[in-house]
Amino acid sequence: MSPAACRVVLFLSVCLGASLTGAEAGAQDCTGKLGTSRVMQVDPVGLQVGTKHFPQTLDLADREVVLTFDDGPLPGTTPAVLKALARECVRATFFVIGRNAAAQPDLLRREIAEGHTVGHHSMTHPMTLADIPYDKAVADIEKGIKADDKAAYGASGTRPRVPFFRFPGFGASPELLTYLGQRGIGVFGADLWASDWNPMTPEEQLALVLARLDHAGRGIILFHDTRAQTAKMLPAFLTTLRERGYRVVHIVPALPKTATAP
Repeated sequence: MSPAACRVVLFLSVCLGASLTGAEAGAQDCTGKLGTSRVMQVDPVGLQVGTKHFPQTLDLADREVVLTFDDGPLPGTTPAVLKALARECVRATFFVIGRNAAAQPDLLRREIAEGHTVGHHSMTHPMTLADIPYDKAVADIEKGIKADDKAAYGASGTRPRVPFFRFPGFGASPELLTYLGQRGIGVFGADLWASDWNPMTPEEQLALVLARLDHAGRGIILFHDTRAQTAKMLPAFLTTLRERGYRVVHIVPALPKTATAP
């Protein structure tokens, strides 16, 4: 079997596992729950999305949102986030730190088993990658990807299983964006965030993010599954999304393109 064919089989096996998990999740009664309205296959090649950082974002309809969580997995908070998402039959995307993934492989595998997408957020979360030497920044990115894939799947290859990346602190540089583009790794910013790096009550955070979302109308939302206030706020947030007619879109990598015979 050719290397390209192997990559397709591997990708399909990962997707099948996610689909089976989704079917199992669908076996629970999701009546009256928020749910996941659709799955969007995203081509990572040349991808740079999120209007807080780039001129364009994902092709979302009005009142469609993509839920993303950074910095995990963390034992004290990530399980509560996963529980809230499962209760509402919702799938999200987690941009994980390599050292956290290596320390908590069971939590990382749980995220995948429950149908979520796991992307990458560097090895050590420097603030920021753009502020350290280029070679060290690239090394931190690559170490993180390898640590994530090894923790999640038992091994890492030359290409990440999920070629999605988010810069810590959104600290990108033109050179690092070019590097990731050449690697075929898509870069995600955000369209709005909960500012949950600032201490506040869950109630204050809920009001803040809902006001921002109602103003934006759609978009990629940034949370942190390492924040206790976010974990406590999330059930009410998901309930309010349903009540206000918002719909959740789950993002996955598009199938890799293969050469066709002439």
